[in-house]
Amino acid sequence: MCEANAYLIEGDEKKLVMEAVDTIEPDGEGVSLISIFGEQKFLKARIHSLSLVEHKVFLKAYKQHLSPKMK
Repeated sequence: MCEANAYLIEGDEKKLVMEAVDTIEPDGEGVSLISIFGEQKFLKARIHSLSLVEHKVFLKAYKQHLSPKMK
């Protein structure tokens, strides 16, 4: 099987967000992930890197920009 696991990079941490990913598609301000089991997720993130030999996809969350009043 050639599916991959997707990890979200937040700071120094890599969090597993989906196993057995079959499809990754750009979707507006992020990406949609679909597993071989039909599970679907949307993340406000971009593709950071791929490790094809290890079957890993690393996604990096978009930083949220808050106005000074919202902090």
